[in-house]
Amino acid sequence: MSSKVTVDVEGTQVVLSNLDKVLYPAVGFTKGQVLDYYTRIAPVLLPHLAERAVTRKRYPDGVDGQVFFEKNAPRGTPAWVRTVELASPGSSKGRETIDYVVVDDLATLVWTANLAALELHTHMWRVDRDRPDLVVFDLDPGPPATIVECCVVAQLLRPLLQEDGMEPIAKTSGSKGLQLYARADSFASSEETSAYAKGLAQRFENSHPELVLHRMTKSLRDGKVLVDWSQNSAAKTTVSVYSLRAKDRPTASTPVTWDEVAACTHPDDLAFTSDDVLARVEEHGDLFAPLLDPG
Repeated sequence: MSSKVTVDVEGTQVVLSNLDKVLYPAVGFTKGQVLDYYTRIAPVLLPHLAERAVTRKRYPDGVDGQVFFEKNAPRGTPAWVRTVELASPGSSKGRETIDYVVVDDLATLVWTANLAALELHTHMWRVDRDRPDLVVFDLDPGPPATIVECCVVAQLLRPLLQEDGMEPIAKTSGSKGLQLYARADSFASSEETSAYAKGLAQRFENSHPELVLHRMTKSLRDGKVLVDWSQNSAAKTTVSVYSLRAKDRPTASTPVTWDEVAACTHPDDLAFTSDDVLARVEEHGDLFAPLLDPG
């Protein structure tokens, strides 16, 4: 039987349900705890979601159950939830436009979490701009490689980006890889950003063929790190910083320092749960803050 409660979130009435439902069975982590995490991380998360269309990855029956990506605002979306209508070229469902949700306040974040949207994925561009403001390199290890090898690759990739006037910041994917982000202020379009990222990944593979590749061909990936440049496409999304991930434990995508990247010798060194992330923010603040819009 569904149990519902209405709470006041900064003046907005939000209906919550089934707070005792376990969404991470391996550790007994409940929907209520998911809501608690997102509420507490909101001060550093919301600035990174601001003005970005959010694709939600929902797990209504927990991480072991059915999952679905949701781009359109679902039926029954409250009137106070902000949505933006955006073009959807190449939509798998034949849509010309999609009504995306923009998570720009705490009430919307709580509402989203209550829908068991454990993972929040965003584009590299904002809905109030006509160009990307971020560039991302998603470092994805092919077993037996792990995040340890991703850290080696990240340290080699960092000076290449610095030579091009960018200062990358690293974050864990919250799953098995590492991601490098930088401001993309010099690019006029997603096409330019993608072309730059692809070219850099190709040159990087040519200079370190034993370690990395830029193609997604699975037969080539064993023991190497894929430098995935394709997330810079205007149509692609990447997991947001501070988003939970649907793993056995409630891990989250977490900013890390370059000292931590250099010191990583075991995958557990850069594996952070929701409690770890909250403690890190308390200690370090928002390590991803330099990527926010200077304006």
